[in-house]
Amino acid sequence: MALSPPLQPMLADARPALPRDAALPGGLAFEQKPDGYRALLFAGSDHAHLQSRNGADLTGAFPEIAAAGRVLGGPLVLDGELVVAHDGRLHFGELQHRARRRGTGARQAAAERPANLIVFDLLETADGPLLDQPYRERRARLESLFADGVLAPPFVLCPATTDRATAEAWLDPAWGAAGIEGVVVKGLAQTYQPGRRGWIKVRTRATTEAVVAAVTGPVTMPSTLLLGRYDHTGRLHYVARTGPLARTARQDLGQHLRPGAPDHPWQGRRFSVGWGSHETLDHRPVEPDLVVEIAADTAVDEGRYRHPVRYLRGRDDMTPEQAPRYEA
Repeated sequence: MALSPPLQPMLADARPALPRDAALPGGLAFEQKPDGYRALLFAGSDHAHLQSRNGADLTGAFPEIAAAGRVLGGPLVLDGELVVAHDGRLHFGELQHRARRRGTGARQAAAERPANLIVFDLLETADGPLLDQPYRERRARLESLFADGVLAPPFVLCPATTDRATAEAWLDPAWGAAGIEGVVVKGLAQTYQPGRRGWIKVRTRATTEAVVAAVTGPVTMPSTLLLGRYDHTGRLHYVARTGPLARTARQDLGQHLRPGAPDHPWQGRRFSVGWGSHETLDHRPVEPDLVVEIAADTAVDEGRYRHPVRYLRGRDDMTPEQAPRYEA
């Protein structure tokens, strides 16, 4: 096997709408974007290694995927999305619980909440690496592996199309309710470029990420979150405050937050209760190492959301450096 972990996956740049054909080389392909963890599988010849987007080893957390990889007939490197289905949809919370377990706990979780790897790219076969091959050729070879039975559950072929109308239908909120969070757009002639944001991602709903940098209420049971983003100089800017958190969210977040150090950039800062208000918040800085996903409207002034945003979930698969940058 020529490719080895850690390998930076090719990434997507977020856009508000599907692009036109000229946006990427060779015409466009559209893939469903499942709500999961990005993962690369290096497999074959009684060996399997499952790598996260950040390069972490997930092999022990998903023993069923590793076991399936070890019995593949030859060396393969697959790029895809780890998912766990629960209650009729792809369930990110269940996936997060799976990702934190190892050993006996991981094996038990695999039996109770089995995972799948939804595969959308093929990076290497016994013939060698395919990074320099265009997407259309990599996709054709990947489809052949499924058609020939080489890849079978827990591996699933990611739905893809060149029909724009089908892709637009995938952006319907009904797909979002099932766990399809959007569409990834790729150029049919594109090569695979590790680490580059050469694809385009369009989300089904208006969601984004930010860093938790302070809270109202106790750190162990926060009432609301004060969110920040780093600019390109490393300065942490205040961008939003969530509405009141549900009790389950308060309990879960309280397990992951830590009081801010004396040199926290927001120590001594004052923040208003709301846009245009002179009333200040009683807040407590926390260590800015937790990224969360939020739902927000488009009312943004100088990089700051005017209205309270809605907390959706923690993103422990992302680092603060990978969250969107602050742009005034």
